Amino acid sequence: MKTTILRSICFLLIAANSAPLDRSQQPVDKAQLANEVRSEFLHAWNGYKKHAWGHDDLKPLSLSYHDWYAEPLLMTPVDALDTMILMGLKEEAASTRAYIATNLSFDKNIEVQNFETTIRLLGGLLSSYQLTGDKRLLNLAEDLGNRLLPVFNSPTGLPYRYVNLKTGKVRGKITNPAEAGTLLIEFGTLSKLTHKQVFYDKAKHALVGIYNRRSSIGLVGTWINVETGEWTDTDSHISGAIDSYYEYLLKCAILFDDRDCRRMWTNSIAAINRYLAENVVHGLMYAGGSSRAQVREPELWYGHADMNTGRRTATTYGALDAFFPAVLALSDDLERAERLQTSSFKMWTLRGIEPEELDYYLYHFTRKGKYLRMGETMFRDFVKYCRTPEGYAALKSVVTREHNDSMQSFLFAETFKYFYLLFAPPKTLSFDRIVFNDRIVFNTEAHPIRRAW
Repeated sequence: MKTTILRSICFLLIAANSAPLDRSQQPVDKAQLANEVRSEFLHAWNGYKKHAWGHDDLKPLSLSYHDWYAEPLLMTPVDALDTMILMGLKEEAASTRAYIATNLSFDKNIEVQNFETTIRLLGGLLSSYQLTGDKRLLNLAEDLGNRLLPVFNSPTGLPYRYVNLKTGKVRGKITNPAEAGTLLIEFGTLSKLTHKQVFYDKAKHALVGIYNRRSSIGLVGTWINVETGEWTDTDSHISGAIDSYYEYLLKCAILFDDRDCRRMWTNSIAAINRYLAENVVHGLMYAGGSSRAQVREPELWYGHADMNTGRRTATTYGALDAFFPAVLALSDDLERAERLQTSSFKMWTLRGIEPEELDYYLYHFTRKGKYLRMGETMFRDFVKYCRTPEGYAALKSVVTREHNDSMQSFLFAETFKYFYLLFAPPKTLSFDRIVFNDRIVFNTEAHPIRRAW
């Protein structure tokens, strides 16, 4: 649901011939690429510090700053801190942590969006607390969690979209599965660390509330009224406004060993694969001079369907869908994960660049070098088209590649972190040995959360 660097939606590619990259056997120097990622992180971070310190985001073209609300909430420092720690940038991490602990306050008369505040700030504070043990970060997280709790005070328990951090006044009764259901990793972790059950119960009730309002064929829609529980948009898909709802069903089952979340994920993925998956064949291949046609292996995509009938309503797949190969891999469905990643990479190579983040899970699960090569291609393209003299810029269009005056905080939380984790040798990551043994998951903003309870 969050804003991406590249918001253009690619229609399913129907062309029969797409030229493959001639790099299939080229070796990848992981250590060198990891160092390059760290250098580019510092390039963007130094631009932020120089021109936007103390504010939420850097505007990399005008060399000024952008704050989400009337007062800054240090979005970029909080989002960037755990990435600094993982990259071993000790001095930067220490000074940034001290600045956050000293200067960040949520005692502000401002109305914030619950979802973005939860995944960026609450998730970032909890992750950095777990990595450092700095109780000041946990105290900030608990204060923020308490100020966000009023969003759940709707007749259905589904959260309102906005809340005033000082008064608790809420608004925004029309929400979506992503914003309502992407809260349990953060609120659940806060509950476990503070021993306050209310955080877990409120967020889980919202997640279950979305699931319980699925259609008879197991799909959810795009928009729902939190006061009546009625769907206002019945379009179903895995893209923005729904995407991370499915991600959290699986990850909460893993992180909290929550059997309800496991059951909801199992039932949901069956419906997704039945009604949203699309196998696309781009014509026929002929072997030698034989007249016998051989059908090329179908490409896997996920489209849109009506939640009640399953009728296909759109065949689109874009940057906000590209998280799904990682979720499939995490669920042990490597066959679909690899096929969908191939499709996602084809979307990227159509214009030379597409999403702002990548799924590093597949390399860790399969150890196939082709995913390192994909990652290298994506990183090179990302640097080529998005780098500016003082940071990184979003693109207005993947066709013109014109820069937009925006460098959001998730560049540090997600983009650089996922590139680094793809390339960094395991010995440089103190937690690498336990990333995939059900003890660590990443929230949808890529903040690692450890099951320490």
